[in-house]
Amino acid sequence: MGVWDSYRLRLQRKRWRIRAFRKRRELRPAVDRTGQIRKSDILLFATLRNEAMRLPWFLKYYRDLGVNHFLIVDNDSTDHGLAYLKRQEDVSVWHTRASYKRARFGMDWMNWLLRKYGHDHWCLTVDPDELLVFPFCDTRPIRALTDWLDASSLRSFSAMLLDMYPKGRIDRQPYDPGQNPLEVANWFDAGNYRISRNALYGNLWIQGGPRERAFFTDQPERAPALNKIPLVRWDRKYTYVSSTHTLLPRGLNLTYDEYGGEKASGMLLHTKFLHSFSDKAEEELERKQHYGASKEYIAYAGGLKENPDLWCKWSEQYINWRQLEILGLMSKGNWA
Repeated sequence: MGVWDSYRLRLQRKRWRIRAFRKRRELRPAVDRTGQIRKSDILLFATLRNEAMRLPWFLKYYRDLGVNHFLIVDNDSTDHGLAYLKRQEDVSVWHTRASYKRARFGMDWMNWLLRKYGHDHWCLTVDPDELLVFPFCDTRPIRALTDWLDASSLRSFSAMLLDMYPKGRIDRQPYDPGQNPLEVANWFDAGNYRISRNALYGNLWIQGGPRERAFFTDQPERAPALNKIPLVRWDRKYTYVSSTHTLLPRGLNLTYDEYGGEKASGMLLHTKFLHSFSDKAEEELERKQHYGASKEYIAYAGGLKENPDLWCKWSEQYINWRQLEILGLMSKGNWA
């Protein structure tokens, strides 16, 4: 990368940090328990709206994984999710009525909270419908992973987003609050993914999967990005640029081996396709608060009129992380 590009990225990082500092005024603490955070704690950051149905399993899953404290922004939910979060002893929650879109789709709020509370902590930034899977997660807590990353002088860990879906019509697979969503949406596409490298930021760009084949058949280049870097040993000088797809400084995006080897990586099991998805898509289409004039949700609304069955003859039923490694979707690298 040339001197000019390097200078541009430094200016951009400074700009996003200043913007996050200004946007902090949009957040009002509903319950602030950050005084409980210890120096060694692993923290989880999330922005959500109307996700009360998902919250019981989401919190249980990450508690069992080893997360110590949750820092959550509630974007003016109209369900009982905020009240539920306020009752959780390991959760700090902020409320805002401000525009999700004008906060760079929530990332300004996340960058501020990461800067204020995440410095020198391992921080996991995910959505409420994303479940992190990493090598040995069935026998080792997330602290085993972060300890190994520390010992290997690695400050970031990548995880591809894997869309999970039921077999059959989405609306005929009821989901109950507190239930493991993988009991309902436990199929995925084992192939049909494309990978390219972003020359400026250095990160990999991944597209494909069921959303592309079902909703973006005619415009695959507009399919959602599946590459994410959700786990970072945070420093107050860092910033997310585009959701958790891209970070600055640029070196944090180099979570792969450029010379043909493999670095350890994980997966984010994306449980978006529950029976409530149609209503959620209609709500977000009406709000128009998502990227690209909500083109993704326009595609969903159009494709969901007949509530499609995303399952196909090439679908694989999820078993565990080892299955994902065998399929080449994630790797344990040199972590033994």
